[in-house]
Amino acid sequence: MAEPTGKVVVIGAGMGGLSTAIRLAHAGLDVHVVDRAPVPGGKMRTMATDAGPVDAGPTVMTLRPVFEELFESTGARLTDYVTLHRETVLARHWWHDGSSLDLFADAQASAEAVGAFAGAKAMREFRAFCARAQRLYEAFEGPMMKAITPSQGALTRHVLTHPRLILDMAPHRTLAQSLGAQFSDPRLAQLFGRYATYVGGSPFRSPAILGLIWHAEAQGVWRVEGGMHKLARALERLARDKGAAFTFGNGAARIETRDGKARAVHLEDGTRLPADIVVFNGDPAALGAGLLGEAMRDTLPRDATHPRSLSAYVWSYAARPKGPELVHHNVFFCDDPHTEFDPIARGHMPEDGTLYICAQDRGSGKMPQGLERFEIIMNGPPMADGTQATDEEKETCQTRTFETLARFGLTFDPSPGTEWLTTPRHFARLFPASEGSLYGRSPHGLTASLKKPTARTRVAGLYLAGGGAHPGAGIPMATLSGRHAAEAILMDLASTSRSRPTAMPGGMSTV
Repeated sequence: MAEPTGKVVVIGAGMGGLSTAIRLAHAGLDVHVVDRAPVPGGKMRTMATDAGPVDAGPTVMTLRPVFEELFESTGARLTDYVTLHRETVLARHWWHDGSSLDLFADAQASAEAVGAFAGAKAMREFRAFCARAQRLYEAFEGPMMKAITPSQGALTRHVLTHPRLILDMAPHRTLAQSLGAQFSDPRLAQLFGRYATYVGGSPFRSPAILGLIWHAEAQGVWRVEGGMHKLARALERLARDKGAAFTFGNGAARIETRDGKARAVHLEDGTRLPADIVVFNGDPAALGAGLLGEAMRDTLPRDATHPRSLSAYVWSYAARPKGPELVHHNVFFCDDPHTEFDPIARGHMPEDGTLYICAQDRGSGKMPQGLERFEIIMNGPPMADGTQATDEEKETCQTRTFETLARFGLTFDPSPGTEWLTTPRHFARLFPASEGSLYGRSPHGLTASLKKPTARTRVAGLYLAGGGAHPGAGIPMATLSGRHAAEAILMDLASTSRSRPTAMPGGMSTV
């Protein structure tokens, strides 16, 4: 059977899949994106409320240049597809002792706020922490985040030529231990330890190097007008403008292989889509679980997908708030982070968890009236069985969430019922083989980031994109994974064409 040349099937319309589709369609390939969901976005999902769709997934947009580069690489402009607003306040933080701290897009304003919050010594410690995070970020951005296939040898050589990085990395310390040594005020150590959860880890088990995540946020946080799902819609529109086709509500059932190469994707309704290239933008663990066919089980080593990262309990609803003045991003800290992360490590809901609240209708200069949309996130453990959450589990989460906020003086009218809650078990059903994990492989351990699967797989013609693949979780990293996948595909196709000329409809450019 003759196969069409230049056909690409992308399984999954998350940020990684959309990013890959855009670049390959722009390069002249025939791209078809399929997704079992009715809309694009993957984990960037929404729930319908009387105030409009409320985000039920990622809420923080950082590293705007990643998205600008994606659009500009195709001759388009990000601002023609989506409206972004830079937040003056990165986040507002609250503690049970009545203290609060705003961190700002302006570095000097943040330093002064820390000084007013905890004193001159804390301000000096904060400045030193910022400098350290910047050094780490800039050192690893190129050889790690922007490398298609990072290697431990290359990273080791890089560190040895910059010996100061060894001290900054604190390789024998966890993030919590490192922050405890850098900050004399435990509230600040707790605050910056929260960044481990951005990639699904506990500060007590994640490497100290994850402190560099602060620098990514310090460069700026943007609010997407209309909600984060508008960003996914923008990428879908750009992909369509470049010629990509989409099929929603009909997921992939099997990846067909022949002679050791991916040859087609079979959909749930029986449709067969021939392909020269298949890009999988789902949890890579689904391959090992055989959910895309028995031939896929040995595609990745198990330690590329396990152990699993954190999950979450997520509330998405509309209500009228009463209490503390909220900004777009808000964090209400528990008294002792061990009451959050120790139960999670045992596979249980936090006894007293830190709560993040995105007030979707608020932002710099915005003070809405009436119903507002909110997303509350409490970290949770992955759940391997994916069974339905019990009423007791949901009610316990409801009590722990809203009684905690009430102690801060924050209440909602109406108070949301459990129908507005997504649990780790629900996430496990939404995203097959994920075990409810929202960030792929766990970041625990100094070399965890090197164990994530990269774009290329053991199966010829099969590539990976998304938060479960290198460089990791978060919408900028997932989007960057699409760049890695597209570049790997175009390089491999160019190599193949040099050895065996083929026709490529529309031409192909690797620029």
